[in-house]
Amino acid sequence: MDNGDTEVLTQAIDWLNHGHQVELITVARTWGSSPRPPGSLAAVREDGHLVGSVSGGCIEKQLAIRIDSNDRSTSFAHEISTDEARKFGLPCGGQLELVFEALSDSKELEHILDLVSQRKRIARTITLDTAESTLTEVDRLTDFHFDGRQLRKVFGPGWRMLLIGGGQLSRYVARFAQALDYEIVVCEPREEFASTWNVANCTVTDLLPDEAVLKYATDQHSVVLALTHDPNLDDSALIEALPSSAFFVGALGSQANNDRRRKRLIGIGVEEHDANRMHGPVGLPIGSRSAAEIAVSIVAELVKQRNAGDSVNRSSQRTAETANHDPG
Repeated sequence: MDNGDTEVLTQAIDWLNHGHQVELITVARTWGSSPRPPGSLAAVREDGHLVGSVSGGCIEKQLAIRIDSNDRSTSFAHEISTDEARKFGLPCGGQLELVFEALSDSKELEHILDLVSQRKRIARTITLDTAESTLTEVDRLTDFHFDGRQLRKVFGPGWRMLLIGGGQLSRYVARFAQALDYEIVVCEPREEFASTWNVANCTVTDLLPDEAVLKYATDQHSVVLALTHDPNLDDSALIEALPSSAFFVGALGSQANNDRRRKRLIGIGVEEHDANRMHGPVGLPIGSRSAAEIAVSIVAELVKQRNAGDSVNRSSQRTAETANHDPG
């Protein structure tokens, strides 16, 4: 789950448990330039305290003022008009439609966080007319959906990165990835490397690489990076990671080495289409030389891949919404 969503739900739970009235706000639809995509969350309590963002800061203060006067008995959608957008500072004629929900207690949100902590995917559907919501476990993450009557948002596990090897490069990658809210797991069965790992808030395991992949990195929010330069360790991880649902699988080494690696993996039973999804050499070609620069290139490629997927989803949603709505 996006770290921002976790922050919003956690803070809303705390406010509710301390007796505050809380509204959950979701970006339902956008037109034009909008700083936050559909599905973005914020929560605000009755005295105006707010967590999260639905507009990148443009209208949050005005929303906090607006909420105190609304009927808290129902959920409803409100479109930020062109005049309001201009007044509040939304960029370039951007418009928003927001869904407001009055939360009665924290149990549902607590249940969502509990299930997500088990790396499950939970679809929360709310019907605006009745303000009723349901939770359903789903097999995969799906796009945010809003049709004017129902809103559906899927909460899934946070991003996890499994690093094969605990050397200098892995330490840099771990630090940079933590800044992007990745949970870091380091697979290092070699005692001489494991004993010198010095990056805080990481899980270090001495499992063999194939076992570590099966335990930590088989879902759509997993990244596996083979960074040891030792084929025995790297290939062991890749054999399990490439056929899995892991979002991104990368390996260090030159183009020639990775071409040989693909042939080797296919030769021992990895399907060709799985072997070909390996990012190797991993990292964007930015002329990296030092370990820190190589780590930057690797994390940059991850950002590019994630944003490419988000861009496709958002573009498809905007196309569908534009076909069914004329903001005037």
